[in-house]
Amino acid sequence: MSNPESKSRAGEGLSPAEELKTAVQVFMGDFKQFTTDIQSRMQMQDERMTKLDRKTMYAGVSRPALAPNLAMAADLDAPHQKAFNTYLRSGEDDGLRGLELEGKALSTAVAADGGFLVSPQAADMIRSVLLSAASLRSVANVVNVDSTSYDVLVDRADWGAGWAPETTAFAETNPTAIIEKINIPLHELSAMPKASQRLLDDSAFDLEAWLAERIAEKFSRFEAAAFVNGNGVDKPRGILNYPTVTNATWTWGNLGYIPSLAAATITNIDPFVDLVYALGAQYRAGASFVMNSKTTAIVRKLKDADGRFLWSDGFAAGEPARLLGYPVLVSEDMPDVAANAFPIAFGNFGAGYTIAERPDLRLLRDPFSAKPNVLFYAVKRVGGAVSDFAAIKVLKIAVS
Repeated sequence: MSNPESKSRAGEGLSPAEELKTAVQVFMGDFKQFTTDIQSRMQMQDERMTKLDRKTMYAGVSRPALAPNLAMAADLDAPHQKAFNTYLRSGEDDGLRGLELEGKALSTAVAADGGFLVSPQAADMIRSVLLSAASLRSVANVVNVDSTSYDVLVDRADWGAGWAPETTAFAETNPTAIIEKINIPLHELSAMPKASQRLLDDSAFDLEAWLAERIAEKFSRFEAAAFVNGNGVDKPRGILNYPTVTNATWTWGNLGYIPSLAAATITNIDPFVDLVYALGAQYRAGASFVMNSKTTAIVRKLKDADGRFLWSDGFAAGEPARLLGYPVLVSEDMPDVAANAFPIAFGNFGAGYTIAERPDLRLLRDPFSAKPNVLFYAVKRVGGAVSDFAAIKVLKIAVS
């Protein structure tokens, strides 16, 4: 860095233009020195990191990647991973109980009469399958809770407003406070795959991956059905289990519907336009359609008066198809097109439907009930309910 005194002496007896030129040159010199210093420090840091990586490589340990192979991840994970794998294959749970007593894995290993919590890798695989499944979970609001229920508070208050001059007293605008409390109880969802003891004794068999796949498959099917048609008794309450009224007479606690204008089918696009604009503008930005494959086959054939299809396929892999510009979720649990059925739902499900669940997944090994096979009883707790009745509309197959 240059000396300020030298800058002052360099500027003596110079014209303003020369002084400015000299000052710029001094600044550029200082800035060049600054950048050189930064580059030198970065190079030193890179050399230090390179030496650290080489040391790690020679030690025979590398940073584990996010491997889908759970057997590979088991070799690189915490002691709980190996203890859990031992419990699955042989039923020995001393390792898991010891980890709990030592307090090393309180979030993953809990010994109880109901079994043990599954390993983090298996739990993550199950969650990813549930999230990617074609169910309302992929578009709904999902929250994790630690209790047996979850309360959603909906503020429907209309506080009013008014105009007033600057110097005039302003009266209260007669608030109408309406706070809706929606309770979502959590219910037990279980699955019980089985495997032979001979298969468990085979070390080449990736037991955790197989178990996670079987559990996720069962959970995804039952969850998806309950989120659409569940009656709320020992299971979530589905969107089609609530009372429906014509949208013109809609009130809170009901779902408003738009008629298809045909007794037993869908023949034109007008009901879809009405369905979209029956939803409030504040909800439409994040809205989507939900229907099954048979209904999709009918809808994607519809054209407007100019012969243009309403349906448009996604432009990129994995992108959902769109209907009138809104994404379409194909859920096989929605009913088929038939008289008085509700085969299509449209809404902002992130605001309109809430899924509450406990993040843990409990597993119990049972080698006695189905000998010579071993049963694995997996349990999770999940609940669901409509949390905003203004955010979801449905299409009814009816003339009016």
